[in-house]
Amino acid sequence: MRPPPAEDVQDPRTFGEDVVSARKEYPGHSGAGIATLAVRDLLAPVLLGRDADLIEGAWQAMYQEALLHGRAGSVVRGLSAVDIALWDRSARAAAMPLHKYLGGHSDEVPAYASGGYYLEGKGVDGLAAELQGYRDLGFTAFKIKVGRLGVEDDRARIAAAREVIGPEGLLMLDANNAWSDLPSALRALRRWEEFDPYFIEEPFAPDDIENHARLARATPITVATGEIEAGRWRAKSLLDAEAAVILQCDAAVCGGLSELRKIADLASAYGATLAPHWFHDLHAPMVAAFPAAIFVEYFVGHDIHNIGSLLDREFDVANGVIRLHQTPGLGFGFSEEALDRYLVGPWEVVEK
Repeated sequence: MRPPPAEDVQDPRTFGEDVVSARKEYPGHSGAGIATLAVRDLLAPVLLGRDADLIEGAWQAMYQEALLHGRAGSVVRGLSAVDIALWDRSARAAAMPLHKYLGGHSDEVPAYASGGYYLEGKGVDGLAAELQGYRDLGFTAFKIKVGRLGVEDDRARIAAAREVIGPEGLLMLDANNAWSDLPSALRALRRWEEFDPYFIEEPFAPDDIENHARLARATPITVATGEIEAGRWRAKSLLDAEAAVILQCDAAVCGGLSELRKIADLASAYGATLAPHWFHDLHAPMVAAFPAAIFVEYFVGHDIHNIGSLLDREFDVANGVIRLHQTPGLGFGFSEEALDRYLVGPWEVVEK
């Protein structure tokens, strides 16, 4: 069973095979099969036969069914996939691009070039060359990895990045949970403050909300986190603790578009912002729909972010701005050739 093509705007009014054969939408790494299992065995039975236009009701039914099995992680990633598919289907049925279906505010959104990974033999010069390449494409905001090397080695990388992008460019730092204690994080950030980082992302483990809050109080560098959080309640905990003012919640992780738009409204109420993690093809329409959202994370090419290899079309990006599709729904389908090459198992159809 293939997912429907981007131009398909037919309107199946109840849940059927197109929706419940929901694609493996970003479930993660070696445990990806858990998300597939959750969709097939846990979520599908409560959805089949329901009115597919009642998306919030469907979300609540899935969430209630999953309470004992996982309010985060792979089960919610499976729930997210189905929820996103439903919003995509509804926008296609209305013959509207998703961002306009949601009442969007713009046809284009700013993006930052995400990269700066640690690679064998890359070094400071390689990092500088990478960022220069992004700058040559017109980007004015950039993100690099930090925290894997010593403080001074990373300082050299940050200094080189700042030199390449200039004083006006936004430089974002992603620590990927590098530190387990506040003194280590503070020592590093105080050595890096002179380079004016726009934010420090995921300085601690995601469950360590208290240290995020203590760090936010102790440094002028803005704290960002939330990429693997699930649910509006967890986002509220971060905001209540003043642990982050940039939330990076991911629609494919947090509970789908239904949940991400609640998180966006919550962020707005707290004077915080939303800058979703990863998958720009998915998140650009949402950023264009949510006034509280500020950036799309964008990966140039398919070396790091290779999901684009599966799609039949990608966004036009120029001078660091993503121009949104005007085709119905999310605006992309899946390449038949890529699916034949990469699928690890056949599409399955669940019937009630």
